[in-house]
Amino acid sequence: MVQVSALKPAADPLGSVEVGILEHVFSLSPSYGVFLGLHEYDGRLPDLSGSFTDRWCEGADRWLATLGAIPEHDLAADRRLDRQLLGLLLHGPLFDIRDSHDLERNPMSYVGSISLTSYMVREYAPLPERVEAMARTLEAVPALLDTATQRLDRILPEPFLRLSLAIGGGLPVHFAEAEALARSGSAALAGRIAAARAPAETAVQQFLHLLQHEYVPRQTPDFALGPARYQRLLWVREGVKTPFSEIESAGWADLRRNQARLHELAATRDPPQTIPQLLEGVFRDHPTAAALVPTAQEMVAEAKEFVRAKDLVTIPEPAICRVEETPTYGRALSTASMNPPGPYDVTGDEGIYFVTPVDATWTPERQEEWLRSLNRSMLRNITMHEVYPGHYLQFLHVRRRRSASHAQKVFFSASFVEGWAHYCEQLSIEAGLSDRSVEAEVAQLHDALLRDCRLLASIGLHTAGQTLEQATQLFQKEGHLERLPAEREAIRGTFNPEYYCYTLGKLAILDLRAKMLQKGYGGSLRRFHDRLLEFGSPPVGALSELMAPT
Repeated sequence: MVQVSALKPAADPLGSVEVGILEHVFSLSPSYGVFLGLHEYDGRLPDLSGSFTDRWCEGADRWLATLGAIPEHDLAADRRLDRQLLGLLLHGPLFDIRDSHDLERNPMSYVGSISLTSYMVREYAPLPERVEAMARTLEAVPALLDTATQRLDRILPEPFLRLSLAIGGGLPVHFAEAEALARSGSAALAGRIAAARAPAETAVQQFLHLLQHEYVPRQTPDFALGPARYQRLLWVREGVKTPFSEIESAGWADLRRNQARLHELAATRDPPQTIPQLLEGVFRDHPTAAALVPTAQEMVAEAKEFVRAKDLVTIPEPAICRVEETPTYGRALSTASMNPPGPYDVTGDEGIYFVTPVDATWTPERQEEWLRSLNRSMLRNITMHEVYPGHYLQFLHVRRRRSASHAQKVFFSASFVEGWAHYCEQLSIEAGLSDRSVEAEVAQLHDALLRDCRLLASIGLHTAGQTLEQATQLFQKEGHLERLPAEREAIRGTFNPEYYCYTLGKLAILDLRAKMLQKGYGGSLRRFHDRLLEFGSPPVGALSELMAPT
């Protein structure tokens, strides 16, 4: 079946430029087009060779010049937003290639690009078509990893190598699950995947051997972006010009507020408790391994009814979300996640809420530890974040706004997406989730402290010479994490400085609400939230202007 692009130009001065820029973006990141539901990009891996990315950057420069030459007075108000979004869609990859040098410094740029998930979890086309897309993807793996061996610097940061080895180590299982899916159709389909899978797995194993035996012995602890590039990162991702020092101060203030409230709750117990005692009571109340996914499905239904009953935000219908176990290949890096329908997805509005189950091969102690982390209160808080009123509901709003421009459908600000979902956790407590039980609020505060520490660690690690050990102690002392998860969070900050996004976005939304809810929206949370979700996932630096009452 020939895929016809949904990217039709609008009849205005920006129309053909908008489509040209988006096609340019997808030429560098075809998997992003697939995620959005643009299946003409199926079966492609990115060309990350120096010759291609040089040409891509030169093309991006030309598109930015073209964009800048369009007079603002020729554009309607919402198209002025679109021009900003299109500019950031180009500036982001330019930063990654030219400023942070990801393709020379980070093997995850390569192994992290290899995914068959979009073809496996949604039946957007008959199985033979999706199998063919997976096979073509697998056939492109050797060339991608050959590019990596040619392009990577001789000395690489230790944390980048560590996670690249973990991600790459999970790829054979991922490929095997693709073959199993193909086999459910026919032996011939399974054979198509098997033929493509063998050289792909060989290439992966050779690349991992190279990383382990040549790069790991000479690895460096140096990973930081540095102050100037960090400030630039805030702009290209979020349109934020606020000095990172001010963002850090706001993060500390939020952390102190959350800590103070946690101490207040501990003091209400009879007899009063310490924070560890308070958390222990929450951790102990968890479902069994067998009941984990069914419990999450019940919580999805409860969350939807809660949002509707409290009139917090419009739920576009049909709104259907099913819960499944996280696929095996994704379990090492995920506790729970949302796979939403893309804005161009033609298969319907169903969301898939993945929850990572207990591994039967774990020791009894490890199984209990996992279930404690997914206790009932925290699983409910995660459900508010991932499903209603968080990620899934927000993506439904993106899909329902049929008049939205391509730019607003394609641009996703991490700080808006994650900030909205994180804000929804606090919103739910404010609205009386679980009859304002102490346990529900403790779970929300525990996750809020984690996100506060992520913001602070991101800034410290990349601008102030903070060490991994210092970041680990931050998560332990201020976020009440145990040593192992604290270490994992600190390591994540080295290669993902953008995990500031949860708190940065939440604070931006809370600030807007404090300033505008009464004056601009008559005190109606639903009106405020519906308006906020009208713009897709805009950069948080643009929110004040967008939300100003008209």
